[in-house]
This record gives sequence, C-alpha cells and structure tokens, in this order.
Amino acid sequence: MVARAKAVRKQASYTADDLWEMASRPEYEDKLLELIEGELIVMTPSSSVPSMIGIELARLIGTHVRAHNLGYVTGADGGFKLSDKTVLAPDVGFVAKSRVTALPDRFFPLAPDLAAEVVSPTDSIFKVQRKAMKYIAYGTRLVWIIYPKEEAADVCRPSQEGDMSVQRITIDGALDGGDVLPGFSLPLRDLFSILPK
Repeated sequence: MVARAKAVRKQASYTADDLWEMASRPEYEDKLLELIEGELIVMTPSSSVPSMIGIELARLIGTHVRAHNLGYVTGADGGFKLSDKTVLAPDVGFVAKSRVTALPDRFFPLAPDLAAEVVSPTDSIFKVQRKAMKYIAYGTRLVWIIYPKEEAADVCRPSQEGDMSVQRITIDGALDGGDVLPGFSLPLRDLFSILPK
C-alpha cells in the first residue's frame, strides 16, 4: 500500500517538527506525508488491492498482538520519527510494549520493531526497498515488503555486516514474526486469499 510518492522541494531540508506542522495545512489535508533525510514525500492514496492487503495484515497482526498483550500496531497513517529528518509511516507497524512508556502525542519517537510495506502498481520497487533499508538502518528488526501482484514477499532483517539481508517468500511460504512478533505466523496463501480470483 505504499502509495505513489513525489518529493516536494520547497526548502533545502525539513525536520520532523516541520512535517507535523505541514500535515495540518489545507493543501495536505487529504495526503499522507513522510520525511526522508529532510526531503518531504507526499503520498497519494493507494489502489484497492494493496489497501485491502494492508488492512488484512494489520487486522491479523493486531488480533495476535492484543491476544498476547505484546504492544502496539499502527496503520498507514502512523508515523515513526527515526531521526529529526526522517519520519516514515509503514502500512503496518508494530512496537513492543516494553519499548514504550507512554503513547506519544505526535509520532512514535523510535523505529518500529516490525514495518510492513504493501507495494502498489505505481510504486517504484527501488524506493520501497530504499525505505526498508532506512527502517533497518534506524533499528527496525524486521521489515516485510508485500508484493500482491506476484503473491510474494521479501523478508528484510539487519545483516551481520551492518546492512540488510533479504529473503524472498513465495505463495507457499509464510511470514514469521520470530522474536520480533513471537508466535505470529501467516501463510502468504491465507493473506492473499481475500483477493478475488
């Protein structure tokens, strides 16, 4: 559900505080905004399939998290302040309860433990993978990139070399929460079964 994005270059560099203020302006009221290294990214609405997959994934993760009192789940409009110049909003985010002493009034002031991005037909795969690398660089332990058209997913984790390792999961595989989301496993076939054939 990562919507098509375009950069807005009206000033050299924005901060998380600038982003918060801009989000309340009339010209951005129907848009989702992100910030990558000071560059403002304006997100347009996603198409139906990625949106449905994102909602279903959030529902399944949310049910598991609530049943086991693991933490907090966010949707596509939930922001995470990775640094003063980078604020990202994954299609689905999870933060362990042990990392949050109180829910913030603004963006979560940390990287999510898990970030999931659902790819839209208009998305640049390079930009989605770049976003995954940002999450990993700032401390996210698990990123899922979901490809509805291919009925596949990339599972991204920090590598021992300090960058990102990627494992492709096909329709017969499953998304496993591992030690990030203990006890959670979702066969991709089940996730994609909500789509008409």
